[in-house]
Amino acid sequence: MSPTDYAVPAFVALVVIEMLWARRRAPAAYEPRDTLTSLAFGLGSTVAGLLTGGIVFALALALYAHRLFDIGWAWWAWALCFVLDDFTYYWAHRAGHRVRWFWASHVNHHSSQHYNLSTALRQTWTGFFALSFIFRIPLALIGFHPAMIVTAGAFNLIYQFWIHTEAIGRFPRWFEAVMNTPSHHRVHHATNPVYLDRNYAGTFIVWDKLFGTFEAERGGIAIHYGIVKQLGSFSLLWSIFHEWIGIARDVYAAPWQHKLAYLWREPGWSHDGSRDTSATIRARWEEAQARAAGTAPAE
Repeated sequence: MSPTDYAVPAFVALVVIEMLWARRRAPAAYEPRDTLTSLAFGLGSTVAGLLTGGIVFALALALYAHRLFDIGWAWWAWALCFVLDDFTYYWAHRAGHRVRWFWASHVNHHSSQHYNLSTALRQTWTGFFALSFIFRIPLALIGFHPAMIVTAGAFNLIYQFWIHTEAIGRFPRWFEAVMNTPSHHRVHHATNPVYLDRNYAGTFIVWDKLFGTFEAERGGIAIHYGIVKQLGSFSLLWSIFHEWIGIARDVYAAPWQHKLAYLWREPGWSHDGSRDTSATIRARWEEAQARAAGTAPAE
């Protein structure tokens, strides 16, 4: 059994505790149909993982057979594997927002307009099809055993569960400076222009600070969650496959020279510029802010 399997009872207990908190403090935090969809996501992703995990593990073993170093199982190897796995998670997660092919799988996690612990269970069913694992299994080629990589990834996922909440404000500055927290991750799930495509971290927020994708949660800004173009439906199947369907439609309709771009360009990109990407949304917001402040360049 994976460490995440052992953590499931704790996940359920924490969801129940947060629901009780929400009844008094934030009644809008939970919506029954939304929560049921999140739970179905979690169940389905577990089944998908059972069906495809063996294939990914076998691929990792194949890489491990050609490893560059014999790292072994020392305590420091476990710690180093966790840090490097989190580093690869950052890039996988960043690609999941910046490349539409990967976004089609990752968008599942952002499809809820509510932000609570049940949202953490919205894990993709199509990650194997999207080839999302290609970012993390190269650690086996370095010399980390696939079992160690899987364990590190499981603990990374467990860590990320508790940061999906509005019940916790901010931690001491030293903790917020190094670790991913509910405050940082609320930013990541926000659709506010200032927050789009920020804070990709799994466990350590330092990656975002190093690579220029960090944004602190700002006081006085009401956060809106979900995706830029909301689903408008609680349909589980539509939630899972809507972006794949959108890609298929765009590739079919696009001129031949632009077809592949609808797979590898950023979400919202269109060959005729008729749609908005997160960058254009953010730029338009920044321009409006500058005009409101009287600092926009004269035309």
